[in-house]
Amino acid sequence: MRVLFLVPYPTEGPSNRYRVEQYLPYLTAANIDFTLRPFMSSKFYSIFYKKGKWLLKTIYFFQSSFNRFLDIFRALRHDVVFIHIEAFPLGPPFIEWFFFKLKKPIIFDFEDAIYLPRKGISNFFKNPSKFFKIVTMSRHVIVCNNYMKVFLEPYNKNITVIPTSIDIDKFMPRASGAGNKDVVTIGWIGSHTTLPFLLALKDVFKKIYVRHKFTLKIVGGGTKVTIDGINVMNEEWSLDKEVENFQSIDIGVYPILNDEWAKAKTPFKTIQYMSVGVPCVVSDVGANRDIIKDGVNGYLVRREEEWIDKISKLMEDSNLRKNIGLEGRKTVEDKFSLKVNSSNFLEIIKKVGA
Repeated sequence: MRVLFLVPYPTEGPSNRYRVEQYLPYLTAANIDFTLRPFMSSKFYSIFYKKGKWLLKTIYFFQSSFNRFLDIFRALRHDVVFIHIEAFPLGPPFIEWFFFKLKKPIIFDFEDAIYLPRKGISNFFKNPSKFFKIVTMSRHVIVCNNYMKVFLEPYNKNITVIPTSIDIDKFMPRASGAGNKDVVTIGWIGSHTTLPFLLALKDVFKKIYVRHKFTLKIVGGGTKVTIDGINVMNEEWSLDKEVENFQSIDIGVYPILNDEWAKAKTPFKTIQYMSVGVPCVVSDVGANRDIIKDGVNGYLVRREEEWIDKISKLMEDSNLRKNIGLEGRKTVEDKFSLKVNSSNFLEIIKKVGA
């Protein structure tokens, strides 16, 4: 069997790194051949979210588009086409349509509410409504939580839930005694798109700091954040330091809005904090409610007072941090590890390719 994987990003993109690439060694072990085809190159991805360089971005886009069109012919030599998010970033699902007409079985995998309308002209170019057409044309659909399974069952009955999973042999708790003993580090790891949710907690951090001194570590925000009177460490995200950054904090925070976007995704930052034994305080929304047992393996919060109270509890008690961190790690080992979910991933591919 040969599988053609079409993904939007290179390895630097966390979505296909965790939804697709980390499963590939399991395919090799099962004697399944595969070809991985990202739309963006590493060079394109490195400038895509930065301002300017429009000429270079345009050149890269046309190069990527040409290579993606060639993938239609590559599919002829494969038994299954696995599409993560979309085959092409603009317009209708014409590439998926070609595969469908060629009777190539499609496995469609995604996370995030990519079906939601966009603002302005981007809605026209991105054409998010194509999402439902891709679901209909697919032989099997992989979603990240039960909410999306129920949501999409009217369009396709062959749906499997595989939460975004993590390699627990890579994401390990830091060595015993390596914690920040004198000053607690509260950490947030994200991107420029989710930074506003963290900035909404500025008053929370100021009020906590009156009682408890701490360091706020921000990784991947894309801009330098300052909060009056608080020691803030800003660091660019890098793949090489991904695990180290999670291990370097004492308390993880994950604020997010209670909207359709949150309902459609795996709250992966929650899982990453828990995987390294870091107790986390997260918004009481979406699948966070399925992962966190409040006060057992983490904390769920809704209001400002709860953010202050629960972060303060963890700051005041190192044993509480340790115990909740251990419970979080156990939750990930039982439900969200790569080892646990790889069998479902392989089973789908074998079934569709049979």
